[in-house]
Amino acid sequence: MPRRSANPQQIKSGWEVGRMNKVNNPCLNYSTRLKTASVLVHKAIEAIKHKDIQKRNLIWLELTGCSGNIISLLNGANPDFKSLASQMVNFIYDNSLMAAEGEAAMEKLYSMTGRDYILAVEGAVSTKDNGLYNIIGRWKGHPVTAYEVIKEFGEQAAYVIAVGTCASDGGISAARPNPAGCIGIQDMLDRKVIKLPGCPCHPDWFMGTLAYVMLFGEPETDNRQRPLMFYSTLIHDICPRRPYFDQGIFASKLGEKTCMFKLGCRGPVTRVDCPIRKWNDRVNWPIGDNTPCIGCAMFGFPDQMEPFISYDTT
Repeated sequence: MPRRSANPQQIKSGWEVGRMNKVNNPCLNYSTRLKTASVLVHKAIEAIKHKDIQKRNLIWLELTGCSGNIISLLNGANPDFKSLASQMVNFIYDNSLMAAEGEAAMEKLYSMTGRDYILAVEGAVSTKDNGLYNIIGRWKGHPVTAYEVIKEFGEQAAYVIAVGTCASDGGISAARPNPAGCIGIQDMLDRKVIKLPGCPCHPDWFMGTLAYVMLFGEPETDNRQRPLMFYSTLIHDICPRRPYFDQGIFASKLGEKTCMFKLGCRGPVTRVDCPIRKWNDRVNWPIGDNTPCIGCAMFGFPDQMEPFISYDTT
């Protein structure tokens, strides 16, 4: 008899309990939610081993951006990139990681035409002059733009995941004056795109979402298509400096270990779980390093989050 895969309700229980009880005991609830990504990845790998599900083909496109999200993914610790690449997916294409180059690399990409795959995209799409300002390679002697490749492979994919803020909403690539006409990939596609904003996206957010998709299909999302298991809570609500805010104790300059709201911290409007998940194997995060949150996981970043620092603390 085949093994039964985990019930998605069991996986979601951690963050759902946190959402229901956060007023009573936020520390307990969010420490449980911290394990969501590793639990999902472990269950996906076990399901593949027992042939309950199959490895999925993964295409990762790097479009108009800094390639910071693929670098962030390589820094994943628990789960780590090795688990993803060797046990969860067939990593078909990523121009930063693959050994093939030139037309040999593009041949691997176009070999997936008409086949089953999940598409992960980082970076915005340059639209000016039919996408001329972001050419990702050459195929059969012709330049291939990000504009055309996202249309072709985005429409065919089983799922599309926007990795990082540029892919989700344009991000820094679309900041004023936006000379290349950059936009988020949702504006290019007539279908649902699962969005994982963040500059960069945390490895857990991507690997946990990918594992969930492989096990259960689309995760529950908010009205901006962000998975609730990672994006359901304001940073402000789980910030370790929240007690200072409640008592009206505010920092007047960088380096003071109190609430940085009056220095321009965007934690009160940024919905993601950085305070509990942290970065670089749970070592630190911006506020833990005495710098305000700049709202990099918010739609409209960076233009609508500026100024990042305000010294008018009156």
